Amino acid sequence: MFETLPAPKLDAIIALMQAYAADPREGKIDLGVGVYRTEDGRTPVMAAVKAAEAQIVETQDSKSYLALAGDRAFLEQMEALLLGGAVPSERVAAVGTPGGTSAVRQICELVRTARPEAVIWVSAQTWPNHLPLIRAAGLNAQSYRYLDTQSGGLDRAGLFADLEHVSAGDVVLLHGCCHNPTGVDLAAQDWADMAALLERRGAVPFIDMAYQGFGEGLDADAGGLRHLAARLPEVLVAASCSKNFGLYRERVGIAMAIVAPDRRDTLAATLAGLNRQAFAFPPDHGGRVVSTILSDPSLRRSWQAELDAMRARVQDNRRALADALRAATGSDRFAGVGSAQGMFSILPLSPAEITALRDAHGVYVLGDGRANMAGLSSRNIMACAEAIRDVTR
Repeated sequence: MFETLPAPKLDAIIALMQAYAADPREGKIDLGVGVYRTEDGRTPVMAAVKAAEAQIVETQDSKSYLALAGDRAFLEQMEALLLGGAVPSERVAAVGTPGGTSAVRQICELVRTARPEAVIWVSAQTWPNHLPLIRAAGLNAQSYRYLDTQSGGLDRAGLFADLEHVSAGDVVLLHGCCHNPTGVDLAAQDWADMAALLERRGAVPFIDMAYQGFGEGLDADAGGLRHLAARLPEVLVAASCSKNFGLYRERVGIAMAIVAPDRRDTLAATLAGLNRQAFAFPPDHGGRVVSTILSDPSLRRSWQAELDAMRARVQDNRRALADALRAATGSDRFAGVGSAQGMFSILPLSPAEITALRDAHGVYVLGDGRANMAGLSSRNIMACAEAIRDVTR
């Protein structure tokens, strides 16, 4: 059966992780893997998560199956966190999923089930797994311009010019905040103009919300999603709790469709059916941790304070790296690093410079230049800047 099965191409992020782990050098710097790290390089369990888990262990009296959609309390709390009451619950169909990755896949499966000829439009720079997930679901993808590589900001004109070509029933994938990998987000006016374009073209937005709370704050980061949800008849959402709750290995996600009230039950049943086909019941522990935190005022305050501190640390790292690069290179070539949002930025480096950065200096970034700002610390920011200076001379 398997004689002709080709070996799969190793995912770029996994390959970088393996190369970093095999590097014996002291002082190597990992800016590749997309996890939050503290000043001393740890990815900690949040205090609110520990407290919620202790509470669950003490009170939970069964591990029996829940519904195919997952725990209702988790779905309701996540709806409130994401949408903030922007639309009535009668318009929201949602299911729990094993992480944000599975949420993206389930939304793609939903699109394929409803309109297999739909094209999913994806920003030219995006999370490396978006296109494989779209294609694995049997859908076609089309790119639109996003990053202005000269300024390091948004290519607004290119973005809106490209999206003028979307057809009715097509899907436009947008990062809700903290765009991965660029760190360049849409402004409030961009979201308003996006809503107008999608409404005029008859296209459906698909919001991937993986970093809520890491940009400007929980509510501000959801502002674009809430605007689209309130204005447009149909909106698709995939969200992850990996980053903002630190629940990477627990795989906590949600897939959501915002539709007219008379279509809500059909969408809910379809999403539940897609869960049944893929993995049956979504995992419960991580989702229960999230719902426990969000429903307990004390735990929620603790969680939000810790999340705010994490966001501030990443932003401090951004500014410090931008300042160090300006001092080291004597130019503003890397100024965009300091003004972006979230964990990631794309360093404007050539493939040869990225290779030299790794081979000569032990600084690991992805092949497109994506760098995780949370991988920096006060101990290595200057070394990182000097390494970038050396490879760009």
